[in-house]
Amino acid sequence: MTTTLPAEWAPQQAVLLTWPHAAGDFGPMLDAAHAQFLHLALAIADSTPLLVVAPPDRPALRDELIAAGVPAERLAIVPLPSNDVWARDHGPVTVFRDGTAVHLDFRFNGWGGKFTADADDAVCAALAAAGALPGTSEALPIVAEGGAIESDGAGTILTTTRCMLDPARNAGATRASVEAWMAEHFGAARVLWLAHGDLIGDDTDGHIDTLARFCDPHTIAYQACKDAADPHHAELSAMEAELRALRDAEGNPYRLVPLPLPAPAYDEADGRRLPAGYANFLITNAQVLVPTYDDPADAEALSRLQAAFPGHAVRGVDCRTLIQQNGSLHCVTMQIPE
Repeated sequence: MTTTLPAEWAPQQAVLLTWPHAAGDFGPMLDAAHAQFLHLALAIADSTPLLVVAPPDRPALRDELIAAGVPAERLAIVPLPSNDVWARDHGPVTVFRDGTAVHLDFRFNGWGGKFTADADDAVCAALAAAGALPGTSEALPIVAEGGAIESDGAGTILTTTRCMLDPARNAGATRASVEAWMAEHFGAARVLWLAHGDLIGDDTDGHIDTLARFCDPHTIAYQACKDAADPHHAELSAMEAELRALRDAEGNPYRLVPLPLPAPAYDEADGRRLPAGYANFLITNAQVLVPTYDDPADAEALSRLQAAFPGHAVRGVDCRTLIQQNGSLHCVTMQIPE
């Protein structure tokens, strides 16, 4: 049996969004969050269908999205309870076994028990039961989050030690045990580990999708920090050195694409620093959607990613509302491969 975890640039049948609601973290800013998600939904639907987990108390959401310009034929809505919006981590991780789609339903425990996640942990099974995930689904006892896993589509997985070896996720996890289940469930031939890299304010313990991303099997875009006075400088520079030491499946150094770090963004209520960065982009069927922050570095990030994705239109999406809850564009989306 051949198992493959597709790269994000593989053709997609849909992108999953879980819509914000009053009981979630965006409750105090629900109108702004609704506007943010509507903006994102329109951007995704330009090239890729949407699968939306809708709050059960918002029955008119489908009509709202269509009225805003989302094509009806590119929209599927499933009313389901959820704790919050972070679909990257509670959505399915889809692999192909001998060409058949299998949606892996990992356990989600709120990033090591930091937050309540019972409803989110049930989303995958409920989507499958509703017929929203063509193919088959498989529940696994392993705690794993989509934001912690980056695949080149050809057997290489990039991840971080701090997240994947966290005992609050999987007690007793080791590199060997993680590599074994990635080989079994993803068909991974190689696992590349990063021990450094972090964004201040990140709740995920160093998800790879905030730090370093495959653009193709030979290219990695990563969050850099050139300002020696910035608190990120030491960790991100150490991560950069790790990336330079990595080799692709053919034994060659990766082509590395450094992304600028935006100016510090702070929480409007308590002044804490937020984990704003540009590595949290989403690849869709025809576009690369990049979080922007009304920052001078936005243009440079978009330009560098356009050079890394010559076959896609690179488009900025203002994520200043999203970042107020410690996540960005990739964190609230999950692609469902075609």
